[in-house]
Amino acid sequence: MARKPPKTYRTLQKKHPELLRAVEALGEAARKAGPLDGKTSHLVQLAAAAAVRSEGSVHSHVRRALEAGAKPGEIRHALLLLTSTIGFPTVAAALTWAGDVLGE
Repeated sequence: MARKPPKTYRTLQKKHPELLRAVEALGEAARKAGPLDGKTSHLVQLAAAAAVRSEGSVHSHVRRALEAGAKPGEIRHALLLLTSTIGFPTVAAALTWAGDVLGE
């Protein structure tokens, strides 16, 4: 299910390749720094993206979580778990953004 990154990301890659390589390397190093598997790592990052209300990051981590083996129900559940922490309106927005990728 590997897809082409969004246009904005590709533009940044083209204009600032060294910066984007460093950002990607940092993400990879962080994932390798502990025992969490790829799916769990992306669900954690999805939760953080939702908490900071970053629509683009929610889209990205939904795609990455799916590629790492997460099921749509797991993605929705990861977001629902945030309700008492970040509030219902923020979770509702994140679910809508996740739905953009999940085709809902």
